[in-house]
Amino acid sequence: MSRLNASRRDFLKITGAGVATTALTATASSYASILGANDRVRVAVCGVRGRGNDHIRGFSRVSGTELAALCDIDENVTQLRVLEIEKMGLPKPKSYVDVRKLLEDKEIDAISIAAPNHWHSLMAIWACQAGKDVYVEKPCSHNWFEGRQLVRAVKKYKRICQHGSQSRSNPGMIEAIHHLSDGTIGDVYMARALCYKWRPSIGRATPEAVPAGVNYDLWTGPAPLKPFTRNRFHYNWHWIWDTGNGEVGNQAIHEIDIARWGLGVGFPVSVSAMGGHFMFDDDQETPNTLNATFCFDTTEGKRKMMELEVRHWITNHEAEIGSGAYGASAVPPAGITADANKKPADKQQSLGPKDAKTNTVGNLFYGSKGYLAIDGYDAYKTWLTDQAEPGPHGKASGDHYANFIDCVRSRRAEDIHSPIEEAHISTTLVHLANASYRLGRTLRFDPRQEQVIGDDEANGLLRGTYRAPYVVPEEI
Repeated sequence: MSRLNASRRDFLKITGAGVATTALTATASSYASILGANDRVRVAVCGVRGRGNDHIRGFSRVSGTELAALCDIDENVTQLRVLEIEKMGLPKPKSYVDVRKLLEDKEIDAISIAAPNHWHSLMAIWACQAGKDVYVEKPCSHNWFEGRQLVRAVKKYKRICQHGSQSRSNPGMIEAIHHLSDGTIGDVYMARALCYKWRPSIGRATPEAVPAGVNYDLWTGPAPLKPFTRNRFHYNWHWIWDTGNGEVGNQAIHEIDIARWGLGVGFPVSVSAMGGHFMFDDDQETPNTLNATFCFDTTEGKRKMMELEVRHWITNHEAEIGSGAYGASAVPPAGITADANKKPADKQQSLGPKDAKTNTVGNLFYGSKGYLAIDGYDAYKTWLTDQAEPGPHGKASGDHYANFIDCVRSRRAEDIHSPIEEAHISTTLVHLANASYRLGRTLRFDPRQEQVIGDDEANGLLRGTYRAPYVVPEEI
């Protein structure tokens, strides 16, 4: 599939001086004329060990889509995935280690990003500059600044961008949100985002030689380059501030996004978070228990509130969430990854009160006429009146990958279920909660300026730092 040439200078400005690249882009109208209804959309998956493997399987099921390339800094994992793809009866994809080389490939139409969090925005911005459409995993950014820059890049280069908030493609979730807006439970004033996951200790890891076949410098990318340890690498990077955002940005971003969606609010006006790293003496830097409160001012002059609750160990199934009562098992639905360090009990299909080692992940919404609870990503129940009588309920899943491909073909960005503008707002809540926790104080936020009011230290945390040449540019 051919593309129209564009400014090489602009792409070099983003990827860094001295990087030999070729920028390729197309306007929405020219692209639509190139991409016919029967043409394949050629997708490259970036980061293929964990979540990226789900991307491979997800896109392989979407009609008219070709897994054209894989990109990963661990060549051992890439080789394994290539073999698995061939066993699926699909054409052998190209292999890349450096995403910048991948973006030179004129045959790639879109990239799907499942690399660690600190790479999400940078890869996505580079892809927009290179004329590729983007599916980017949650959270869309490692800090607020790069999320805002990604929004600008998507708009400037007229790209289709889908965020990995899969619940927004599920009919069951859409129906639940409709009940929140149509008055089923009355005037909705508060939401609670629940994220209780069974998380064992990661222990302590000592520095060691970088494994063969791993480009650790490239893996580190924009983060500070530190000695290699197993706890700074596969999966456990989630719990290190340089590369991850803790459980708030790992699992709870889904619940935060659903809560904000259901409340019908944008950026908050104040955020207060408290918590800590309890029980374990290990390498984890991020909190394993955190409570955060967000306050919002609506255009109608009303104030709404969101409570976020993250807990890592034993819990109960509040509102039956995680108990199996919604027709949902403890196994994540299609499009949602089970964690690498989950316990065997997570696989149980039928859960009872003694099944303690399971997760309670979902949302609760409170209104003047009742409350609505969401179990996971596609099932909901309601309880109405002060007698908590059972009300409407439902469950249905959709295909987030197919929605992305459909929009790549149509060039209708307005049809994307999880647009980057919405993703940036929800992800900013992640960054504000973490900043409030780390600084130990309430943050007052200006939604128009997207800045913490009168707090340079907090704004510095939201801004982040970068290691050259992996730098998110000031000018997009």
